[in-house]
Amino acid sequence: MPELGVHRVLLGLTGGIAAYKAAELCRLLVKDGVNVRVVMTDAACRFITPTTMQALSGQAVATDLWDRTIDDAMGHIELSRDRDCIVVAPASADFLAKLANGLADDLLSTLCLARECPLLVAPAMNRQMWENAATRRNVEQLRADGVIVLGPESGDQACGEIGMGRMLEAQQLHEAIMAALQPKVLRGIRILVTAGPTFEAIDPVRGLTNRSSGRMGYAVAQAALEAGAEVVLVSGPTALAAPVNARVIRVTSAQEMLDVVLAEVPKAHVFIAVAAVADYRVKQTAAKKIKKSNQPMTLELEPTVDILGTVSTGPNPPFCVGFAAESHDLDRFADEKRRRKKLPLLAANVAQDAIGATDNQLVLFDDRGKHVLPRQPKIEQARALIAHLAELYKARCQPTSGL
Repeated sequence: MPELGVHRVLLGLTGGIAAYKAAELCRLLVKDGVNVRVVMTDAACRFITPTTMQALSGQAVATDLWDRTIDDAMGHIELSRDRDCIVVAPASADFLAKLANGLADDLLSTLCLARECPLLVAPAMNRQMWENAATRRNVEQLRADGVIVLGPESGDQACGEIGMGRMLEAQQLHEAIMAALQPKVLRGIRILVTAGPTFEAIDPVRGLTNRSSGRMGYAVAQAALEAGAEVVLVSGPTALAAPVNARVIRVTSAQEMLDVVLAEVPKAHVFIAVAAVADYRVKQTAAKKIKKSNQPMTLELEPTVDILGTVSTGPNPPFCVGFAAESHDLDRFADEKRRRKKLPLLAANVAQDAIGATDNQLVLFDDRGKHVLPRQPKIEQARALIAHLAELYKARCQPTSGL
C-alpha cells in the first residue's frame, strides 16, 4: 500500500551519456521525499549500472520486459499503476520516435504506452540529431499528445560539438518534476509577484539598498507556477535564476517597480508583494560621482511610494498579499500592517532570521487569525503560502465555483 502524501515517480533511463545526470536527479528526488522506481533500457545499462540506480532509489531496478522476478504477472503494465508520473531522462532520439509512433518493444516503452499518469521526457542527443526533421516532427507530436518535454538546452556535448540537444541539469529537472507533482489549485489565475531589493541611486556608482536576496519572492513565483498560475515576476537586482515559465520584468528602483506594477496589476487576479522595497530614496541624485572628502556629508532623503498600499487601497484591487519583515513585536506590527493596507492575507517573518537564509519561518495573518508555519526551506514555505492563498481566494473571489 503506497504511503499517503508521498509523491511516486517512475524514472526511466534510455541510452545516452547524460545518464549520469539521472543518478543525481534520482538522489535529489529521494532527498525531497519522493518514492522513485527506476526502469532502464538495455542501452541505458551500458552507460550506468542498475546497481547504482538501485542504491540511490532504494528499490530494485527493472530492466527486462520478460523479467520473471517482477511480482505481478502483468508487471510491464502494473509497474506504473501507482505512479504520479513517469519521467524519462535521458530520452534518446530513438526512444522519442518510439513514443511518438506508439511502439512498445521493451519494458520502458510499454510502461509509457500503457500509463494512466502524466509523462515527462528530457531529450538528450547530438545537436544534429535534435535538429533533424524527423526528431522535430516526433517532438511536436509528443507535445500534441500531452507529453511534457523538458528541454533540451544548448551547450557542450560529449561529441565535442556545441549546440542544442544537451539534457537539462539534474536540479532543473528536479524543479520541473516537483512542479508537475503539485496540485493545480491556481490553474487559470494570473499572479503578479514582486521580489528582491530595490536600489536607489545616490550618484552614478553609489546607492541605497538592502540585504534582501530575493529568494523568498522567487520561491513564491515558483510555487505559484507549480500550482498552475500564470506568473509575472517583477524583480529587483538579484543573482537568482528566474523560474522557468515565469514572465520576468527586471527593474532597479522603487519607482521603476511601481511603474511596472501599475501597468501589470489590471491584468492580475492576485498581487503578492514580496519585494523589500526601499522606504527612502535620495531627494536629489547627483549626475556625477561624488568625490570623497574629509568632511561629513548629509543626504536628504524622501519616502518612496508604498507600492502595496497604492494597489490594495486603489479602485478594484486584486486579491493582495503582503509581506512584513520585523525585528521585534512581529504579531503586533504585522497585523497592524495587514489591517491598515486592507489585505486579506499577510505573511510575516523575523527579518534577522530570514534575510539571506535559504530557509525561513513564516507567520500568516488573515481574517481568521494567526497561522504559524514551521521553519523549512523557502520553497516549502512558498508552497504552503500558495496553498493557503488558494483557499482564501476561492472562498472570497470564487465562492460558487472551483479554481
